[in-house]
Amino acid sequence: MNTVGLVAFALVGSTKAIREEFDVFGIAVVGLVTAFAGGATRDVLVGRVPLALQSFGEIRLGLLGVALAVGLSVAFESADEHPITLLSDAVGLAAFATAGAIVATEAGVSGFGVVAIATINAVGGGAFADILLDRSPFVLFDDFYASCAVLGGTTYWLTTTLVGAEGVAAAVCAAVTVGSRMVAVAYGWRLPTAQTLGVARDEPHENR
Repeated sequence: MNTVGLVAFALVGSTKAIREEFDVFGIAVVGLVTAFAGGATRDVLVGRVPLALQSFGEIRLGLLGVALAVGLSVAFESADEHPITLLSDAVGLAAFATAGAIVATEAGVSGFGVVAIATINAVGGGAFADILLDRSPFVLFDDFYASCAVLGGTTYWLTTTLVGAEGVAAAVCAAVTVGSRMVAVAYGWRLPTAQTLGVARDEPHENR
């Protein structure tokens, strides 16, 4: 799960930097941050040294994703919106949500902790990358994205609690996360804002 997530998210982050016309160093930095920041935050929360600092093999996987992004941008116009990138994003989200849930369960945290760490692992890298790209993290206001990781993490926790089979829980978590994300992309799902719920109005209420 970790290997798949690293390559997929490095690719996704790099395509965003390419769209913003970053140089090759900037592309690599954004790609690696997207791949590693979420997992590093996860590891700090459970009290262990981030995997990226333990083995150069992890960095090689991230650089592979960066190289794939560069190749994709050469082959296709608007590589960040290409189906390959969108699928990679969904697969990376699912892989990291599952990896985060597994690590959190092994650390013995609560059910809420499992869901929270799964979500942080899945979307943390993208949030950090958006900061480097000088914009608000899109997971806070745009698209049905972090919610997919929440669904996946919740599914993992419920499955391990009710069934006790961690292998089954991992498979179900990945399937729920990637499935919900792809459906959200296909149908343009978004969470409502306060404005769409009618909490805020552009015009004052008429006196009644």
